Amino acid sequence: MNKTMEGLYSLLYLILILTILFSLHTQIAHKLLIGHHPLHLKKSPHLPLRFSSDGTFKILQVADMHYGTGVLTSCKDVLASEFHYCSDLNTTHFLKRIIEAEKPDFIAFTGDNIFGSSTPDAAESLLRAFAPAMESGLPWAAVLGNHDQESTMTRLELMSFISLLDYSVSQTNPSVEDASSAAKGDTITDIDGFGNYNLRVYGAPGSHSANRTVLDLFFLDSGDREVVQGVRTYGWIKESQLRWLHGVSKGYQDRKEDCHLLEGASPSATPTHCALAFFHIPIPEIRQLYYQKIIGQFQEGVACSSVNSGVLQTLVSMGDVKAVFMGHDHKNDFCGNLEGIWFCYGGGFGYHAYGIAGWSRRARIILAELEKGEKSWMGMERIRTWKRLDDEKLSKLDEQVLWELHHAK
Repeated sequence: MNKTMEGLYSLLYLILILTILFSLHTQIAHKLLIGHHPLHLKKSPHLPLRFSSDGTFKILQVADMHYGTGVLTSCKDVLASEFHYCSDLNTTHFLKRIIEAEKPDFIAFTGDNIFGSSTPDAAESLLRAFAPAMESGLPWAAVLGNHDQESTMTRLELMSFISLLDYSVSQTNPSVEDASSAAKGDTITDIDGFGNYNLRVYGAPGSHSANRTVLDLFFLDSGDREVVQGVRTYGWIKESQLRWLHGVSKGYQDRKEDCHLLEGASPSATPTHCALAFFHIPIPEIRQLYYQKIIGQFQEGVACSSVNSGVLQTLVSMGDVKAVFMGHDHKNDFCGNLEGIWFCYGGGFGYHAYGIAGWSRRARIILAELEKGEKSWMGMERIRTWKRLDDEKLSKLDEQVLWELHHAK
């Protein structure tokens, strides 16, 4: 066989191989189509969470979006004169506006993200509800409320799905390492609910605390509905969740990771670990705030569980949680202090959620600030909060200090 024929056979063989490979690629790509869309790999945020170089960490709390299906989902409790046409798109527009205006470092969704009974497809509703957060590229996290699971997904499926969305740092169950256990890499299964987890926020880049936890964000599943002695009531945070929460806090304190640390801090200073907590359904003690000084509006009864599981006592005993952020009661947007811990409502955010006609939808902002040392940012100095209204100017109101280092001393 001459060299010309050998070259021709080699070329034909190469063409045959390329044809087979192309065919296999086409078949595999077709099998990877999910709902007629190509397989999508999750986009992850830059981690760990950390304070900005200006010594601040800003959180946007979004409570009760109650998202349905989009443009076809009507608004509730709005003035007829306010919008030519009002739908879930108003909720989306508000979320985009507030992200652009406040430029948060992190977004916390505190439940009833979708209104399950108003959507035939929970996954599609979640994608639309969280779309502005995913498009922003900001890290975000969510817990479930009492309406999220009323469509086509269970609470486990919902949290699993949410954890896989772009830039989400949500978790279905806490990791064993967050429970001060020697085991690593596993997740805790003997804990009630779905969406119990802890996120650590590190110090500013280049500072002495750049590789240390300065602030902790605790997320808890407060459940949906339950029956107690034949009477239907709202869910509550269970004993297993409180054990885990207390274990995480104790683990940090044992390692002496305090929020006011390193250079400039007195060696004899009492360590104070700083944390914030986020969940949906308020605890029974919130009712006491009706008779106390609050900042904001108390406009409806507290819709909590008939069971008091001891959440307040656990938080007080931990000593590190400075404030708690909730949703559920849309007409309440106040902050009140119970035994040294501030409890704050986010206020109703979504337009498919009930509210008060003429009372603007709103969002809560939380700003954590570091103390400036002689050469570097140090530990936590202050935690502030305020609200933004979905009006023409995104009006700012009820700014207050929730915790301050020197005042705490």
